[in-house]
Amino acid sequence: MIAGLSVGHAHCPESRTGVTVLVPERPVIMAADVRGGGPGTRETDALDPSNLVERVHGLVLAGGSVFGLAAADELALLLARAGHGLPMGEGASALSVPVVPAAILFDLVNGGDKGWARAGGGEPPYRALARAAYAALGPEVAEGPVGAGHGARAGSRAGGVGFATARLDDGGTVAALVAVNSFGEVVPGGPPLSGPVPMPKRDTGRKLAGASTCIGAIATDVAINRVAARRIAMMAHDGLARTIRPIHTPFDGDSLFVMGLHEDTPAMVDPLLLAELGTRAADCVAQAVLRAVSGG
Repeated sequence: MIAGLSVGHAHCPESRTGVTVLVPERPVIMAADVRGGGPGTRETDALDPSNLVERVHGLVLAGGSVFGLAAADELALLLARAGHGLPMGEGASALSVPVVPAAILFDLVNGGDKGWARAGGGEPPYRALARAAYAALGPEVAEGPVGAGHGARAGSRAGGVGFATARLDDGGTVAALVAVNSFGEVVPGGPPLSGPVPMPKRDTGRKLAGASTCIGAIATDVAINRVAARRIAMMAHDGLARTIRPIHTPFDGDSLFVMGLHEDTPAMVDPLLLAELGTRAADCVAQAVLRAVSGG
């Protein structure tokens, strides 16, 4: 992935769904930008630069719509038991309380067995998948139909997870991991500036129209603050617009997170550096989208 950050994937072939977890070596700066009209998220409000939370301990990307948010509950518990989080209490009553934001995509009508969501069904798979993804944490990033992208569909094509990195002109790295389950079509050469608006999920029936959303994470080892992270997240969404048409629709819950892995938190980030960081982030998101639908 990028030094200081580990990624783990796990998926369930029977349910055609999965979970991706990202865990930094130390608590990190994080911000989020949500553009889609149907988002499913956890703790994104806490990431607003005007709010209290300064550092975050993990991130979850999952399938399963609202059920997939349970994966973040499990990761928070695993991190707390490992002693990662905000220290609370003293002595025998001391606890660690991690901050674990999350975003989900909708893969509930992709043909997998979702019997666990019906009366008499068993346990949803997302807690177990979070445990498996946590156990699989490492520096390498698998791509294609893995983790959160296992049951994804990008317009008329199979979706998945894609990953890309870029180097800044004066040093430093930006990386993006995206799970692509878009309502719109992924267009390798870039969407046209006019012409028909492709809606293949609508054409296959209303039940698939809402089965959408791109979710992802951008990480950099350049020192940034929370305000800069938010700006990078905003700019990074341009990578989705450069590869998917239509994007940010009422059916999508497009959400991107940015993590600053450097231990320093500058009072200000040079605006020219920030412009390059956001641009490189958008480049990486665009490349990651294309890699997700090509299998890496």
